[in-house]
Parts: sequence; structure tokens; C-alpha cells
Amino acid sequence: MAIQAKTSFTSGNLFRHVSVMAFTSSIGLMAIFAVDLIDIIFISMLGQESLAAAAGYASTLMFFASAVNIGLSIAAGALVAKAIGADNEVDAREYATSVAVISVIVGILIPIITLPNIDFLLSLVGATGQVAEMAASYLWIILPTTLLSGMAMTAVAVLRAYGDANRAMYPSLAGAAVNAVFDPILIFTLGFGLEGAALATVLARFVTMLVALYPAIARYRAFAIPRPRCVMRDFGDAAKIAIPAVLGTVATPVGAAIVTREMAQFGSDAVAGMAVINRMVPVVFAVVLALSGAIGPIFGQNHGAGQHKRVREAFFDGLIFVAVYVLVMSALLFLLREPIADLFDATGMMRSLIFIYCGPLALAAFFNGAIFVSNASFNNLGHPMYSTWINWGRSTLGTLPLVILGASIWGAHGVLIGQAIGGIIFAGIAVSLSMRMIDDPNRSPLKPKFLCPDERMQIMSNRCCRS
Repeated sequence: MAIQAKTSFTSGNLFRHVSVMAFTSSIGLMAIFAVDLIDIIFISMLGQESLAAAAGYASTLMFFASAVNIGLSIAAGALVAKAIGADNEVDAREYATSVAVISVIVGILIPIITLPNIDFLLSLVGATGQVAEMAASYLWIILPTTLLSGMAMTAVAVLRAYGDANRAMYPSLAGAAVNAVFDPILIFTLGFGLEGAALATVLARFVTMLVALYPAIARYRAFAIPRPRCVMRDFGDAAKIAIPAVLGTVATPVGAAIVTREMAQFGSDAVAGMAVINRMVPVVFAVVLALSGAIGPIFGQNHGAGQHKRVREAFFDGLIFVAVYVLVMSALLFLLREPIADLFDATGMMRSLIFIYCGPLALAAFFNGAIFVSNASFNNLGHPMYSTWINWGRSTLGTLPLVILGASIWGAHGVLIGQAIGGIIFAGIAVSLSMRMIDDPNRSPLKPKFLCPDERMQIMSNRCCRS
């Protein structure tokens, strides 16, 4: 019996689809990032500023591993959503399986490559001495579980492709709950400190993976038993999206590493302030961060169904949604900037950096959101390399010279200001490029093929993982 998508984005109110997908996706993200934020609060309560700085450096390197998993999940979501839009259940299942296998392989290779070189990698982002040692011990615990995170992200992306926003939200909530429970136990009760926070994250990743895989398999039969020749056959289609998506996503931690290194020259106090901001921002702007993954299935299903007018409408609804949300949250941050700084016992430079972000710099989240919406259009409409170019441009040309210039003029504050200016410039480029692509759908190399029933059945009969 055919398994139907829970929600079809090819009909109905697009702004409602965007809002529902964004908010449900963001709840899971917000839960994860809220626990990360609580980690910093707990670590700050230990009374050692160097621990917060170590967590900041470790997070920068962890972002690289997460970026690879995110890129692979983007490929899974794009391929599965397009297949669902074209009413091709078998392709949807096989693409999901192939990307899942690839994510496991990559999840094994990342720690094998990075852990023996962890001291060198930490030195690249400015970590030295005892802070570097603490960051390394944190990473030795977390990085080996990269494959768990990769499987969970792939399964969640597949659930979103089927339009099941609620079940795609539950894995992150479950993981966050586990993390929140075990954080104080491992950090304080058992006295593991920073390593306790890492162990809690490992437990959370395992639970997240289980909660994501169960509905994907039990309800949608979204994955098949992996077979080498199926994976090899589908690798090319997956790679066309996965490789550019991974490269594009990895650009973000490159930019973060550049910013961290420039901020390090102003001392551990400044790095600790930036670590707080980096943990706080994803909680506050989780809806914006979730929009790329949330709106992707909407693009993908309508693209697969050949409804290009709705693709265009979805793009603008996404931008409008981002604008409204950022304005509201920026106003709240400004009003609550003092309590937020007090929550972290922030003083001196650390407090000053939190204040400037909770002031005008929070508005820059709109431009980041515009880049996310544009990247979703690139990845789901057949031009994933555009996303790669935009992200790398944003993280290099739009970061390094501007943060250096900003630091030379305004000090530590200038690092954040330069980073925001780069986002504004590349958001304009991304939106312009997206509109050109959407207005000319014939340019897409992934333009869907509409087959007669006999042709579709012939193709399905040749698939090696058919039901």
C-alpha cells in the first residue's frame, strides 16, 4: 500500500505552511539550543571563566561536524520532498536510505580524522594552555557520537519532507529533555564539570536518533534495508546536492572560527561574551534558523509537482515571515538586555558585548534569515552550488576583512559589527540570485520529469529496494 505524505504543500495557504513548518521545526531547535544555553549557565556557575571559554572553543569545532550532518540532511530532504511531489514513493524511500548510509560513513570518518589532530585544530581558533586542554577533553567525548547526530538529522529531514511537522519536532524535544535532566546531575552532583556537559549531550544524541527513526520507519516506511548497489546507484543524485550543501554549510563554522580567532585577541572575557551570544542567539532566533529546513520541503514538493508560481510565492512569504519575527524578537532582546547579562553574571567586556548584540545588532538576524531562505531555494530547485558560493563568500570575504576592519576601529565590538555588515551584503546577493533562478525554472538541472503511469511503473520495477 502506498504511503502518502501527511501534508501536501502543493495546495493550501503558503504562508500558513511556512509558519507551521517554521514554528514546529524551531521548537525542536529551540529546545536543543536552550539546553546548550543552560550548559553555559551551569558552567558559569562553577566560577571558572576559563570553562566558559573552553566551551566556546569546543563549540566552534563541533560546528564543523554538525555542518557536515546538516548538509547531508539537506540532501535527504530535497530529494525525498521532490520525489513525494512527483508521487514517486519508491524513489523517496531509496534516496532516504542512501543518504542515511552516507551519513553513517561520514560520522565514523570525522572523529577518526579530527581527534588525533585536536590540539592543532584548537590552536587554529585561538585556544591555548589550560583552556585548550579542557576544550579537547570535551571534544574527545562528543565527537565520536557524530554518526548518531547524522542519522537523527537525516531522519528528521525525511519526516519534514513528508510534511509531518509534529513528528519531526519530537526527536529534538526528547533529546533536549534528556540533556536538561542529566546536565545538573553530571556537572554538579557527580562533579564531572565540563565533561559532564559533554556526557549529557552524548545521551541526548542517542535518544534523539531513536525518536527520529521510529516514526520515519513505522509510519512512513521511509527507509529500506541498505543494499550496496542501491547506495552506489543513488550516490550521484545525492552527491549533486549533498556535496555542495556540505561545503556550503561547513562555511558557517569557518566564519565562526574566524570571528572567534579575532575576538581572542581581546582576552578570555571577550571570548566568553561571544560564547554566551552564540548560545543565546539560536534560542531567540531558532525560528529563523529553522526556516531553511522548514521551507525546503515546501519548495521541493511544489517543484516536483511543477507548480513554480507557488515556489515564488513561498519564497516571498518566507522573507515576510522572517522580517516580522526578527522585529518582534529584537525588541524583546533590547528590553531584556540587563536581565540577560545579569543571568550570566556578565561584567566588563562580556557584559558590553551582550548589550551591543541585544541592541541594534540583533536586527541583522533578518539578513541571515534571507540567506537561509535563499539557500533552501538553491538546494531544492537544483542549484546547490549557489548555496555553496553564497555561504563561502559570506564566511570569508564577508567576514575576515570586515571583522578585522571593525576590530581596528571599535575593538571587540567591531568584530560583531563587521560580521553583521557582511551578512547584509551577502543577503542582497543571495536574494537577487534566488529570484533569477525562480523566475527561470527551465534553468534547473533537477527539473522534474512528468511520466505517464506505464513509464513510472517501468522505472519503479527497476528499483532494487522496491516494496
